[in-house]
Amino acid sequence: MNIVKMTAEHVDQIAQLEKECFSDPWSPKSIASELENSLSCWLVALEGATVAGYVGSQTVLGETDMMNLAVHPSFRRRGIASALVKALVEALKERGSHSLTLEVRVSNEPARELYERLGFVQVGRRPNYYQHPREDGLILRKEWEI
Repeated sequence: MNIVKMTAEHVDQIAQLEKECFSDPWSPKSIASELENSLSCWLVALEGATVAGYVGSQTVLGETDMMNLAVHPSFRRRGIASALVKALVEALKERGSHSLTLEVRVSNEPARELYERLGFVQVGRRPNYYQHPREDGLILRKEWEI
């Protein structure tokens, strides 16, 4: 498994993974636009030429927001999500970021447990943040020294 920066060749597989994992998936065009955004940092976990998972973020003034993290169902329970988040944090440190914030569905216990193991703490709650189905989002944050 290799973790690399997202390139144009990964966009279609990421878009397909978005459809499989999320009720409001990003379009290929939206994903591709992140390649041109200097605020963005997107990483993919590759098994050969297959995108097994990815993580996307944007940083403004040293604070980063994680947009999405997904692992293909056939690659889950192998530590890929954890490896992606750890690789993202290292990449963000190099870019001068000092924190990573994300939202997670209240009902998404596996993701909440992962983030807790990685040192994230709950700092807030967004009522009705998710629409399909309607559900609150928990705001989690991890900070580090740069």
